[in-house]
Amino acid sequence: MSDVQKGSCFCGAVEIEVSGEPEAMGYCHCESCRSWSAGPVNAFTLWKPEAVKVTKGGDKLTMFEKNESSQRQFCSQCGGHVMTGHKGFGLVDVYAATIPTQKFSPGVHVNYAETVLPIKDGLPKMRDFPAELGGSGETMEE
Repeated sequence: MSDVQKGSCFCGAVEIEVSGEPEAMGYCHCESCRSWSAGPVNAFTLWKPEAVKVTKGGDKLTMFEKNESSQRQFCSQCGGHVMTGHKGFGLVDVYAATIPTQKFSPGVHVNYAETVLPIKDGLPKMRDFPAELGGSGETMEE
């Protein structure tokens, strides 16, 4: 598989590339991600900002900043979700479904205290975030 993978929004007007390997992959159970993704859980891939590049349709990429740790970006043409910047973490979440060639290998569940869909998969269940990202670092039972 290539070191560079491509993805796009729902209509294809915005295209992105990610290079290298993600820093982490997993599932977020927070109310904010559930609401944004219109699903009971959100699958994420986290990248360093320099590994993510908008290659087409940058003028159609719109941002909504709910709070300073969440800059959600989507296509103004189709509304398709593309990625979320996390300035405080120094990472960009490119939604797992945005990069169809990326093998999704989740390693953790975050914000599991807010889950509405318990998942028994043997992965660590973080109450909120890992301590190195400003969370409690506490894990929960499945």
